Amino acid sequence: MTIYSEKKVVAIGGGHGLGRMLAALKDFGANATGIVTTTDNGGSTGRIRHCQGGIAWGDTRNCVNQLITEPSISSMMFEYRFKGAGELDGHNLGNLMLTALDNLSVRPLDAINLIRNMLKVDVNLVPMSEHPSDLKALSKEGKWVTGETSVDEMEADLQRLDLEPEVPATKEGVQAIEQADMIILGPGSFLTSIMPPLLLPEIGRAIAGNSAAKLVFVENLSPEYGPAGRMSLREKLEWCERACQGRKLDVVLGAESHPELSDWNCVTTDLASPNRDWRHDRQKLHAAIIELLSQ
Repeated sequence: MTIYSEKKVVAIGGGHGLGRMLAALKDFGANATGIVTTTDNGGSTGRIRHCQGGIAWGDTRNCVNQLITEPSISSMMFEYRFKGAGELDGHNLGNLMLTALDNLSVRPLDAINLIRNMLKVDVNLVPMSEHPSDLKALSKEGKWVTGETSVDEMEADLQRLDLEPEVPATKEGVQAIEQADMIILGPGSFLTSIMPPLLLPEIGRAIAGNSAAKLVFVENLSPEYGPAGRMSLREKLEWCERACQGRKLDVVLGAESHPELSDWNCVTTDLASPNRDWRHDRQKLHAAIIELLSQ
């Protein structure tokens, strides 16, 4: 028996950050699960949602792309982005394929599993919810804005985040959290990738209820912009714990030490990719996670 077959790991987030983390967890195969944010309303995803409705597929597609081990015609097809003039410009074929399955009344989780099987991706990917919802934020000046792109562009600091409408969490995601030995939040955009799944009460409750799992927050390597960039790390950790019904984070994993955060167990290690220091290195992330799981 190895740690990969004995331990179950759940990572929560969106897009690039979650994709990096899941790529680092690839050796866990089906014992690793990514719970993916579905509130994006920008780019190809936003255009599709505007005219077709449905959940946002872009973050899931990004995770799949980072988990493909063998390039193939099907993976090239899934990653293909149209260019040129007209309606298709900028659209990603993977987003359109997932939307088509959704329009055929295929359950979103089944659609993702179909694509995973086609591309030989072992790691589980579960949308945070199978019902469309948008992120909305209340500024400290008392003004609400709706949509991820609008939240990112807010000039005022914000006092709360919500989902509009309130939607149920995907039960497979909740079950994965309940059975996990480790639950990882991040890396990624704090307000628009890490927080949306935590706004679902069932996910917060499941994390709070699994006291046996190690709850880990992984810091970004480069600064964020917008309202998230104006939040201190302490504020971000407090927001996470509040969403997880007061459950304390067991580990804050990052590349810099934080002597000011004496309330948390901060583990400092080099996580940067050698050629792009703003990006997490898969091998270094993998080693850090294994080390934490072994303790």
